[in-house]
Amino acid sequence: MTGPDTDEMARAETLPQLDASSLVDGERLETEVKDMYRHVALEEEADLHFELGRDLAEHLGYSRELLAAIPAAALASFAGVGHHLDLAGLQPGEEVLDLGSGSGTDVFCTAALVGESGRVVGVDITDEQLRKARRLRDEAGLSQVEFVESHIEDLPFEDASFDAVISNGVINLCADKRAVFEEIHRVLRPGGWLQFADIANGRPVPPEALRDIDLWTG
Repeated sequence: MTGPDTDEMARAETLPQLDASSLVDGERLETEVKDMYRHVALEEEADLHFELGRDLAEHLGYSRELLAAIPAAALASFAGVGHHLDLAGLQPGEEVLDLGSGSGTDVFCTAALVGESGRVVGVDITDEQLRKARRLRDEAGLSQVEFVESHIEDLPFEDASFDAVISNGVINLCADKRAVFEEIHRVLRPGGWLQFADIANGRPVPPEALRDIDLWTG
């Protein structure tokens, strides 16, 4: 069988969709991602290409009851692209890793779902996001929550450490997605699962677009 769809799939096989690190300046990409999310954490006026806050979360499907259970200041910096927690089916006592946790909205929501007997770890690379998330955690007294500075393609956790891995709009910003998924597989326990939301249209991205930093962050 041939046609536009099969031709598109064949072309996708020849493009570096999972690992674009040879095409994009990794240091510059990281700098620009950090700068973008620094503004988000500090709630500063900036020319962002995405929405923020409670209205966005409610529009994506987060329940008002769940949002009421988390720090309002974290929600003010929410920049997710979807609501995946309703699909994850998280249970009390489970241990969950959030990749690219930002100011902690999904971490705090997850903590409400897994309870005090559970554990939630958020990883991020932006200092301002981590400082805000840790402050909000301490103010809320959430002893089951931890925030760690880490790149998501090189996680500082032992094998089989988590029951579930979640992520919201962050894997798309990583040049080496193959490394990210390999790390997810490594840190998940047998029977564990990945639940994430991200931006994709099902079409391969050409190399010239992958080389354009502005298309990654804007």
